[in-house]
Amino acid sequence: MRKRPLRAVMPALAASALLLATGCSAGSGPRASSAPGRVPEATASTAESAHGGGPLAVAAAPAATSTAVARPGTAGGEAHKSALTVTSYDSRTRRAVISRVHKGNPSASPAPGGTPAPGRTAVGDVIASAPAPGAPDGLLAEVTEVIGEKPDGTEVRTAPTTLDALLGDGEAKGTVPVDPASFDVERLLPGVKVSWARTGDVHAGPEGAKVPLGSLRVDVATQVATAEGAPASAAATLSGFVQVKPEVDFSYGGRSTVAGPGTAHLGVLGDWTSRWALKGRAAASAQPVRLPFAKLHADPVLQVGPVPVVVNLDLTCYFQISGDGRVTVDIEQDLKGDFDAGGTYDAATGWTPVDESHMASTPVRARVTTDGGVKAALGAQATVGLYGAVGVTADLAPYLRGEAAGTVDVTSPSHSGTKADVGTTGTWGVYGGLDLSGTLRIQLSVFGTPVLQRGIPLGTLHREWRLAGSPV
Repeated sequence: MRKRPLRAVMPALAASALLLATGCSAGSGPRASSAPGRVPEATASTAESAHGGGPLAVAAAPAATSTAVARPGTAGGEAHKSALTVTSYDSRTRRAVISRVHKGNPSASPAPGGTPAPGRTAVGDVIASAPAPGAPDGLLAEVTEVIGEKPDGTEVRTAPTTLDALLGDGEAKGTVPVDPASFDVERLLPGVKVSWARTGDVHAGPEGAKVPLGSLRVDVATQVATAEGAPASAAATLSGFVQVKPEVDFSYGGRSTVAGPGTAHLGVLGDWTSRWALKGRAAASAQPVRLPFAKLHADPVLQVGPVPVVVNLDLTCYFQISGDGRVTVDIEQDLKGDFDAGGTYDAATGWTPVDESHMASTPVRARVTTDGGVKAALGAQATVGLYGAVGVTADLAPYLRGEAAGTVDVTSPSHSGTKADVGTTGTWGVYGGLDLSGTLRIQLSVFGTPVLQRGIPLGTLHREWRLAGSPV
């Protein structure tokens, strides 16, 4: 997905977030370099440190997020908020320009001549920054060389590092809601509408007034290909909405006695509501055909003690259809519940997946005509990362399935209590279901944990329930 600005505004939208960032841990001590010697760093803007003795607070970062700096292996080198800022970054060369921030002003302070003051940084420093020019996913890096002064600050060369270099012995745990207005939305089909609502009676979109606070809603209505030989009256349509209230779940359990943290966790969870319908005789095949209709992206920044932790969240909403292309249906379903997906690390057992979902469905209507079978899902695939590297992919796919045998033309009872209308003989059934699957990926090592040699499947959570049908 293309990179977006740090704070997208509507029609951009917000969705959010699951796991991780950059490669292997870099060495924590200073490295030999031809760069100038260590220079005292600019005075920290606060005394808050990652090793302050108590648990680190986890909260949504303020708009003017401070850069955190640590000097591992030195006395007093714990991570702290700093008066430094990343003026620019080149991901190809890994070069960054660092400058000082004027107190009370988020931009670099002007030195004589109108240029920013140089950043006071040195080889071995570890930097964590919110999204910055050239680093839209945030920056977590170690300074390996100080190249020299430039008009906009001090140019340095960097290498990937890991969060344990900043969080050290600190402990942190918290769940932070993602602002729905922070999502950037790419509409992939005509007729996609986006709505959200947040505190202060602020909302957007045609359904904004109906969306609960903190929630994001995506509506879609589209024609789909009709099965070959189907009459004009069997034209196929898909319509509905997905509504989510995403939250990022983060924890870090301090250094283990061996290497890396004792425990860690990154995941995405939230409330889920959807209503959707499939009508007509859709063209289908034994292999599911997926039709994405919207992509959403957000970069929520967590403030973990003094450290800004950038979470990258991508959400792709889609319809998926499979079947034999013979059955004509008119089915609709309401679905409400929650989900939780991610990964948990323990030094004794390694990484284990988290995959939970609790859903309850209500059939609005279900009509099956002629024999055959069809399965249609309205789902969302989420990827969560830290500082630009994907760590978790999760696919949540609630579905409807209809099947009939013999000569059948039936309408199921609705939630209003009407009885089923069976026009002719035959067997039929309409089912609701849920599939949750995904993968933990190698980039989870951003916490400082051992590198995964391969992806770890989340496993497949599968549930199905009967909505209506002929007597069993």
